[in-house]
Parts: sequence; structure tokens; C-alpha cells
Amino acid sequence: MQKLQGIAVSPGVAIGEALVIDNEGFRIPRRFVDRDAVVDELQRLEKAIAAAGAEIARNRDAVTQELGEQYGKIFEAHLQMLQGASLRNELEEMISQRHYSPEYAVSRTLRRYAQVLQRVEGSLAERASDIFDIEKRLLKHLLGRRREDIAHLTSPVLVLAHNLTPSETANLDRHFVRGFATEIGGPGSHTAIVAEALEIPAVVGLGAFLNEVSGGDLVILDGDKGLVILQPDEETLAHYRHEAEELRLQAARLEQLRDLPAVTRDGTQILLLGNIEFPYEVEHCVDRGADGIGLYRTEFLYLESGQEPTEEVHFDAYCQVVKAMGDKPVTIRTFDMGADKLVRDGSALDEKNPFLGLRSIRLALRNVPMFRTQLRAVLRASVLGKVQIMFPLISTLLELRQAKLFLKDVMEDLDEHGIPFHREVPVGMMVEVPAAVMMLDQLAAEVDFLSIGTNDLIQYTLAVDRSNSQVVHLYNPTDPAVLKLIQLSIASAERCRVPIGMCGQMSATPANTPLLLGLGLRQFSVPPLVIPEIKNIIRHVTLDECRGISERVLGMESAREINSYLADELRKRIPNVTE
Repeated sequence: MQKLQGIAVSPGVAIGEALVIDNEGFRIPRRFVDRDAVVDELQRLEKAIAAAGAEIARNRDAVTQELGEQYGKIFEAHLQMLQGASLRNELEEMISQRHYSPEYAVSRTLRRYAQVLQRVEGSLAERASDIFDIEKRLLKHLLGRRREDIAHLTSPVLVLAHNLTPSETANLDRHFVRGFATEIGGPGSHTAIVAEALEIPAVVGLGAFLNEVSGGDLVILDGDKGLVILQPDEETLAHYRHEAEELRLQAARLEQLRDLPAVTRDGTQILLLGNIEFPYEVEHCVDRGADGIGLYRTEFLYLESGQEPTEEVHFDAYCQVVKAMGDKPVTIRTFDMGADKLVRDGSALDEKNPFLGLRSIRLALRNVPMFRTQLRAVLRASVLGKVQIMFPLISTLLELRQAKLFLKDVMEDLDEHGIPFHREVPVGMMVEVPAAVMMLDQLAAEVDFLSIGTNDLIQYTLAVDRSNSQVVHLYNPTDPAVLKLIQLSIASAERCRVPIGMCGQMSATPANTPLLLGLGLRQFSVPPLVIPEIKNIIRHVTLDECRGISERVLGMESAREINSYLADELRKRIPNVTE
């Protein structure tokens, strides 16, 4: 049994077989094959060994000719091992006697060889890389398939990968992927956001571990603690099966709050909204009693298909959500992505630092036709319900005014063509950069509502790339500097009498709920999965208690001290709640 510690990005516990996607993109499928298929599988193995052997021989000859015989011997050693009777006999026995697939037999056997060498001190440990090279060659010839296979699964798995892009994550089959874990990545990334949207446990930033596991191995994924457990023993397995059942029972108990209001013990009504990424998530919000949609991310329209969506594609997606929410508000955020993800003419702009580059509202203002297409669709959908438009990553008054000018221009165009839309559609902006906080009195005067996007606010305040596992320990939502900016934002909104909410991941962390209430927040927008839990906390506290908590926190000096205190306060007030 091996425990790996990573970063929890989506809660829950999942137990199942591993589907391994290494950094070369190879998928190692399930371990077993049918008895009737054994002969065919042995033939497949034989062809793969022959093809890999021919490839290694060509490399040996080319390197010998170019660099000399001593370098060619490296490949000769690979060839001797590949064609040796010992390896071949072991692989054939695993397929014919245990009915393992050739892919699984190759992966399991060669990784075991490599692990033995890695434990030996001296020059033999360096030979482990040779074993991995042979494994990759064989898998290449056995599989001939790449990463897109994860979108077409036929049985439940836990996906273990070097990395998953947001679009790959979005295309995971929700019926079969019970969870995923990656070697790299951090909290607040788009991949993490999509994992929450899929409502599957996820852990990222585990470091190199894929060489320790083979496809089909039993794995436990703890999305609450950021743990991945490889080949668990029976005691650990029983513990997590019990914990998974407890989580299921707790979720069932919280379902009883569905039709009850999010109101504090002293009678203050809190608006509890849902964040969504995909149209189907609106059903999750309705089922959990959300007061509306506080953040409808629209990037999936661009990431799923790999091409710019048409106005009708936008319109259909928005209509589905607006109609489902009825008379409840739906806040649609204009696209929030970087030029590194913009598909145009088959290429993307190469940016050295996309988080500080052409992204979000900057990208929209640079690509006016694309921006206008989305605004037209949102305005057309506005006649179907209570639609609100929100602009992301506003950092200056000029940006906000330019965005509003384009919106007005689109309204005039729709008017000229007799296309109906809601003329008084509320317009808001995200508070995501320190510059916006400092200028919020002026910015607030030009909008109908505000929403604090903590994922980016934390990143820009602390100068931490939230997707970089090397510095992710510095990404702290409760850092005193971040809390002071949130306090300033809420105070500015109150002075300007403009509603302000929070839609970042910070508001979805249960332990932060009393703190945020104490700071004056009265609108929370969170992933649908945690709506019942946040509502439960709201209904257990008073504003006086929350103000006391926030005053105490604002006097503390570190995120570690604050997090420990908030966890203790939550346990005292609401036993058995997830922190």
C-alpha cells in the first residue's frame, strides 16, 4: 500500500480500478481479457514485440553509425531484454493463465522490474529508465491510440494522468469516471473547476507517481484530504468504504434542506446561488434548492468543440439554463479564457505568461466580432427569464466602459432588426484584481452588481500561479492580505449601495462561511454539490457570532493560524461537517 499526498480540488471518496494515462498519453486499459480471446491476445503481443524489436534494431544501427559502437550497445541491451526468454515467458504466462490483457501484463511486469532497479543503489538504479523505455515502445505498438479514448469508456474507472487539460476534463464520461488524479496542477485551475462541475472527486499536484501504478490496479481517491492510495490493504479499504457510505448518508440528510431558506438563526436571509459550467448542471442547482445561478461560466462552449461557437450555439445553451431557472436570476459571465486557448486559423497566440497576458475581458475587447456574437445571444435569451450579464477581470474604468459600449451597440443592432431583448438587463463585473478593489467606489457606480472572484484575486494578490504545484503552498484564500481586500470590496459595495456576492472557490469552503458572513457577505455562489452544506452552516449561526469570528481572524498574522481557528469554530458549531 502506498499513500500519495496531493491537493484536494473536488470533494468526495472514490474507490475503483485505475485507468492510467502517462505523460506520453498512453491509456492502459482494464486488466482482463475473455478466455476465448487469449490466443488472439498472445498473437498481438508477439507482433508488438517484433515491431518494437525492429524499431530498437534500427535505432541501434543508426546510433552505432553516427556515434560509435559503445552508444549502440545501449539499444542492443534493450533488444536483448525485449527478446529474452525470461520476459517473454512471464508476459505469455500472465496472458494465458491469468487472462491479463497484453497492455496490462507489459505495464505490470516492466514497472515491477523498474521498481526493483530503483531500489538498488548505484549504477543499476539508472537502468530503470531503460525499462520504462521498453514499456513505452511496447505500449505504443499494442495500443496505437492516444488520450481521446478517455471520452469513450465502457466501465467505471479512476483516471490517473500526468495532466488533464480543461477540455479533456470536460469530455470525461460522467457515467464511468468516478474520479481523477494528476501529477501536476493546482487549486482554482480550470481543470479543478470542471471536476467540481462533473461532481467527481479529484486530486492534483501529486508529483510523479504513474510509474508506481498500472491500469486495473485498485485505487482509493480521497478528494476531501487530497489523498490517493495505491493498492490499499483490506483494513484501509474497509475504512474508506465506510467513509463513502457516511458521506452518502450525510448528503441524504442535507437533502432535507432543499426547500428551506438559507437564513441565519437570527433571521437574516442569505442568497445562495449556484456556479455552473455546463447547461446540464442547472438540474443540480434546481435539485439542491439554489436561489439562482450566480456564475454561468461560458468557456465550455469554446473548449469542448475546439472552434468558435456560433450565435445559435450560444443561444441554445443559455436558453436551456434560463428556462430551467424560471423566475430566478441567471448571471451569465462573458467568456473568461486566455489567448493561449483561443482557436483561430488553426493556431493560438504564444504567450510567455498567459495569466498576465491577453485574456478574459482583454481578449474580448481585442476580438470584437466574437464578443458581439456572445452578447447578442445573451441578450436574446434575456427575454426568457431574469438574465444578468457579468464582465470578468475588469481592472480599469476604461475596460468596463468599453465593454458596456459594445453591449449598447449590440442592443441598438438588435433593436434595428426587431429582435426582442430585455432593455434593462442588469450588468455587473467581477472583482478579481487588486486594482479593481482599489478603484471599486468608481467602478461600482457604473454597474448594477459586483461579484468577488477569489480564484484570480488570490492569484494576483499573492503573485502565485494557482496551477503551479511548485508554489501552490503559497496560494492561501485566507491569507491576511486577501481578507483585507475582500473586506475593502464589501465595504465599497455597501457605501455605493450595490449588491456584492462571491463566486470563487473560497465561498465554497464550509469553514470560510462564518468568516465571510462576518465580513458582510450576503450572497454566496458555489458549486451545486456544496449548496446543502453551506446552507446548513448558514442556518446554524447568527450574524453576531460570525462578526466575532471575523474580528478575531482580522487580527491574526498567517493563513495557517486562521485556517486552524476557522476549523475549530466550525467543529464547535456544526459537528460532522466537512471542513
